[in-house]
Amino acid sequence: MHVVSDVHGNVRDLARAGDGADALICLGDLVLFLDYADHSRGIFPDLFGAEAADRIVELRTARRYEEAREFGARLWAGIGADRGAVIEKAVRKQYAELFAAFPTPTYATYGNVDMPPLWPEYAGPGTTVLDGQRVEIGGWTFGFVGGGLRTPMRTPYEISDEEYAAKIEAVGEVDVLCTHIPPEVPDLVYDTVARRFERGSRALLEAIRRTRPRYSLFGHVHQPLVSRMRIGSTECVNVGHFAGSGKPWALEFGGSGAR
Repeated sequence: MHVVSDVHGNVRDLARAGDGADALICLGDLVLFLDYADHSRGIFPDLFGAEAADRIVELRTARRYEEAREFGARLWAGIGADRGAVIEKAVRKQYAELFAAFPTPTYATYGNVDMPPLWPEYAGPGTTVLDGQRVEIGGWTFGFVGGGLRTPMRTPYEISDEEYAAKIEAVGEVDVLCTHIPPEVPDLVYDTVARRFERGSRALLEAIRRTRPRYSLFGHVHQPLVSRMRIGSTECVNVGHFAGSGKPWALEFGGSGAR
């Protein structure tokens, strides 16, 4: 089983991500709105240019979120276009390429920058989309919870802590708990490049301690302080490096465990 998260437009490597595996799991964030490592890439710089991207990254990194929103609003007003329609058109273009790259079978859930209402239009018969749901793969039970919690960034698929906790509860006891965001553990949610703590889930952490899945797999934090750790008997693994590395994480069933 190959596992990826935070694809962020990396179509080329996504097309090879399932090679040698029986299935692919994708934990969301397919869309590339703005690449914090290369400010010339993504929907935002395509519309407004790299200099504008430099500025908005600077403001967000400094946690000056209101200034960043005001700056963005001025840019949108300057082009005189419907923001929602323009973004949806760009996202649709990315989704058409990304979903076509998924191997069969793929099991996927949403990231916080994804647009769930569009997924049914692009997910082919070989792609199973799950959110707050379980599925059996190779004799193990996998639970999936997509999206992120609310932040000042206001990304498209952020939900309340209560709604997120309800989805965690609906999944129940599983062998592998697959989520987009990490459990709320400081070492797992701190991004060493962005120099900030991302949102993790307290409900997810409590579920790991209570139900003790074999693995907790997640992404969201691209450069975590710690990419792998144990919580009790559960192996917690950040697989959110795919956009940069192009390499999936491999989960091997049987006596050899995972690597």
